[in-house]
Amino acid sequence: MKYWKNLLFFLSVMGPGIITANIDNDASGITTYSVAGARFGYALLWTLIPTTIALVVIQEMIARMGVITGKGLSDLIRENYGVKTAFFMMLGLLMANFGTTVANFAGWAASMEILGLSKFFMVPVGAISIWILVTKGSYRSVEKILLFACLLYFGYVISGFMARPEWAPVLEAAVVPQMQWNAEYIMLSIAIIGTTITPWMQFYLQSSIAEKGIKKEQYKASRLDVIIGCSITDIVSFFIIVTCGTLLFPHGIRIDEASEAALALKPLAGQYAYIMFAMSLANASLLGAIIVPLATAYYICEAMGWEAGINKTFREAPQFMWIYTLIIAVASLVILMPGAPLIFLMVLSSVVNGFLLPFVLVYALLIVNNRKLMGEYTNSRTFNYISWATVITIIILTSILVVTTFAPLNG
Repeated sequence: MKYWKNLLFFLSVMGPGIITANIDNDASGITTYSVAGARFGYALLWTLIPTTIALVVIQEMIARMGVITGKGLSDLIRENYGVKTAFFMMLGLLMANFGTTVANFAGWAASMEILGLSKFFMVPVGAISIWILVTKGSYRSVEKILLFACLLYFGYVISGFMARPEWAPVLEAAVVPQMQWNAEYIMLSIAIIGTTITPWMQFYLQSSIAEKGIKKEQYKASRLDVIIGCSITDIVSFFIIVTCGTLLFPHGIRIDEASEAALALKPLAGQYAYIMFAMSLANASLLGAIIVPLATAYYICEAMGWEAGINKTFREAPQFMWIYTLIIAVASLVILMPGAPLIFLMVLSSVVNGFLLPFVLVYALLIVNNRKLMGEYTNSRTFNYISWATVITIIILTSILVVTTFAPLNG
């Protein structure tokens, strides 16, 4: 009886952690993992364990702030560090997230074309569908749909098994680092961390916890939600690398996009694996196109002190709804424009994200250790050591990523 009671209690809290972590595997993330597998086989699998640990540490901290304060992260930054600080940070994040939304619509368009459907028809259909979902739905209904869509990520797990890898070298590569001292390997190692831990995640997770109204008594269940979500997202990443590492790497097939991976799999893995990979890309891209604009609308409105939330109407939260609407509308139009600077926007997005992530994490650490706000729920000394070490490592790696985007290393 107690087991079922605990399960029902967890299910009532479950959602923000699983959704946030899984949807971080959007079109950009899937591209990174596909390229890593195609170019280096299993050699980058070992990066997923430390990345998962770092993700759990950061997301647990963010979730704890949301549960204890009942506020979003940008709300707390504005209250503790001023409107000007919050405004400039939100402006940078708006630029970054617009580029990420464009990347997700590009992934949606590419996956639809792989399946024989015109992007000129499917991009508007996708954009209108997700706009209606958020602007006309409630938080609960949107969360249920997103949780169901997260199940479709297991298409990548199925693809991994259909690739029929030799599991002994796969498992060895997952726990034993296979270092290669060349520029491309180093850059992809950093990119895996950069695509797994992003600024928008921190804002969306905390805002969704606040909007869902999760209380202190539910904190342990919320923490479990985060841990499960972070674990699932990197299990999916693992199988994407395994699929491409098994089927593309031995044939020397170089790819630059996840959609290219799906096409390359067709002659090697057969119709079903290819369709599974393409459908999973479509699902991930559309989910990213929902959540990233939502995260943007949340944190801009919180930073400016405006009403925000999926449960609100256009009349109750006009700024929130219009920001969400405009990001989706403009990003989808960019995809349909011939000669649009898609690569420039995506590169700019990753650079701005890399630049802003250290600031976001440092503010989060300062706030989570503020006893006036967090009371007994501040970080323990051990957790602070782990958190600061994680943040400093991410700062170093993202700094390298930003610099080398403009001045590539010669390996």
